[in-house]
Amino acid sequence: MKRFVRRGAFASCLASVLGAPFAASIAQATPSLVIDVASGSVLEQDQATASWYPASLTKLMTAYVALEAVKAGRITMDTPLMVSPRATRMAPSKMGFRVGQEVTLQNALIMLMVKSANDIAVTIAEGVGGSVEAFADEMNAASQKLGMTQSVWVNPNGLPDSRQVTSARDLAILGRALYLQFPEYSNLWNIGAMQIGGKVHPTHNGLLGRYPGADGMKTGFTCPAGFNLVASATHGGQRLIAVVLGAPSANARTAKAAALLDRAFQTGGAQGALASLPSAGPTAAPDMRDSVCRNRGAATMEFMSEVEDISIPIGSAPTGIPLLDAVGGGQQAISVKDIARLPRPQFQPVQVFAGRAPGYAGPVARARAPGAAIGEQPDLAAYANAEPTGGEASPISKAAPDAVSMRKGRRAKRGAATATLPTPAPAESIMQDENAAPADKPGKGKGKQAPAKSASKPSADKAAPAKVAAKTPAEAAAKPAAGKPAATAGKSRASAKTQTAAKPQQVKTQ
Repeated sequence: MKRFVRRGAFASCLASVLGAPFAASIAQATPSLVIDVASGSVLEQDQATASWYPASLTKLMTAYVALEAVKAGRITMDTPLMVSPRATRMAPSKMGFRVGQEVTLQNALIMLMVKSANDIAVTIAEGVGGSVEAFADEMNAASQKLGMTQSVWVNPNGLPDSRQVTSARDLAILGRALYLQFPEYSNLWNIGAMQIGGKVHPTHNGLLGRYPGADGMKTGFTCPAGFNLVASATHGGQRLIAVVLGAPSANARTAKAAALLDRAFQTGGAQGALASLPSAGPTAAPDMRDSVCRNRGAATMEFMSEVEDISIPIGSAPTGIPLLDAVGGGQQAISVKDIARLPRPQFQPVQVFAGRAPGYAGPVARARAPGAAIGEQPDLAAYANAEPTGGEASPISKAAPDAVSMRKGRRAKRGAATATLPTPAPAESIMQDENAAPADKPGKGKGKQAPAKSASKPSADKAAPAKVAAKTPAEAAAKPAAGKPAATAGKSRASAKTQTAAKPQQVKTQ
């Protein structure tokens, strides 16, 4: 009742200023759930059976089907998967591999969990199922077998599709099944960073390395879905899974999950079995775009007012979790609302590569005719213009930038251009996540909002801008045109190129 009163009062206040429709979107509660993995007991839940867009949490289902195929002997972790034209057309976040390039299932699953690469999700789907559509059928069949009665899957990566829905209840069932049925692969959900070539990609899970006992699972984000999270943590031999859906920012998502986990570890009162939660089947999911990608500041303030401000003892952190050093000042506890704002933890990255495993001589998994086994009846038309790069540990193409790295590049250029201008007074903000997708921030100009262009998932933390191997506009401008000597370029032309190179690039994502 208290929650309803606070939420209603806040919405009424907003309605008088911003209008009733906006306030209604802010007032909408979002689903959450905490379960005990061993027993399947529900420890806390709020709208756990409400239909929701999964975003990149879909990739947990993709991993489950792939691991089932490994268990059944249809594919191995060393089987190379071939990248198709369809995979390369996926929106960021992505690895950016070329058509015909190969990557082992083992490396692909790591890229899927850490980088949340949408092109790799399609590559896995085609390698395991033969096509995205056939793989989606396997996803739905696996969901029904697990009792996930509120889930419908149409793609393996979670890019927006109004038909693809799930619930906090179903995602908790899935997370529990991954731990119980595939314990030998539990490290896949607990990777803090991966390295491919000279590039390190950190996890998007803001609990890893910050919340004591956090040991895995997956994040997801799109504007319609909001910031989603399935998170696991273990204390004293007890593992819990928390599901948070529709948070307005990555920081808010992390704080909510930390509060749910900590309260559940302290109280531990079971409210019945997970499977016993009532389910009415899949329904239309709400669109969170207004509160997540257009009016995020007010939505975050309201959301955070509902997060219980629990203080977590720093001394409870296991070895290797540098909370005490990060907080400093001799403090003995930290608020869950401050966890996401701690410095990014430093993880030893897991090494991955493109290409075949050393000595592998088996079949290659790729898009193929319906019903064909791996290595049989490949869809040759799909790879007609491919340039296979098989062999052991073949070099990779430059990884495609995601929404975070592209925005940081633009921010760095803007900073260089305005370095000589006076620094304005900082604007007041509440838990503003600077690494949200481009659509999260208002567009330039009065009354205009930036359109939601990217379905990629942002990082929960601040990170140093990534070094990109591609030539900058300035370098491109300085290079003579092909077939023409540098001496033929006139002074005015060189000046024009320099001016063009100085302008920030406008990169669009979809």
